[in-house]
Amino acid sequence: MNHTFPAFLLLALAVAVLFSVVAAAIAFALARWEGAAVPTALSRCGIAFAASLTLCLAVLAAFDRT
Repeated sequence: MNHTFPAFLLLALAVAVLFSVVAAAIAFALARWEGAAVPTALSRCGIAFAASLTLCLAVLAAFDRT
């Protein structure tokens, strides 16, 4: 077993979360720019975060299978 595997796994998870946070922040900014209220913008922000994190983790899981 490779002892660096947990470190790479944590790094990949951290990158996925950071990417999702950036996507959520962009979604929030675009919603506010469109004129949406803050609760609506937060809702879109949460949806974007969940969707991008799900996609990132699915890609990481697919890479782990190969």
